[in-house]
Amino acid sequence: MPDDVHEAGMAVRRQVLGDEHVDRAVANTTDLTAPFQDFITRYAWGSVWTRDELDRRTRSCITLAVLTALHCHQELEMHVRAARRNGLTPAEIGEVILHTAVYAGVPAANAAYAVAQRTLGYLALADQPGGADDRAAD
Repeated sequence: MPDDVHEAGMAVRRQVLGDEHVDRAVANTTDLTAPFQDFITRYAWGSVWTRDELDRRTRSCITLAVLTALHCHQELEMHVRAARRNGLTPAEIGEVILHTAVYAGVPAANAAYAVAQRTLGYLALADQPGGADDRAAD
């Protein structure tokens, strides 16, 4: 029997994070992590990211701000990539981090800028002939 919420979540997850990232996460799923993979696909992607009240650009801004505030650098790298996929410019990503510095602190924003700069550099290299590999975390 099909599960509409899970299927919708997987579709949005692939659109936002990219097939390569999602395929790698699915391939790396173990008995230990399977419930978590199901949870994030169903609830984060299928129940929240699918809602119409906020567009994906706005959701990416919020996600970048929260990940910056919480010092979630591995997730931040992945969501910098997602923000670019959702149409944010590097300048807009920087503005989100700058705005977050006021509310979450300069050290958090400083670390986030380092992650964003490195990730945007990877993305710029990937856009050139012979590009870089996908370095997003699972």
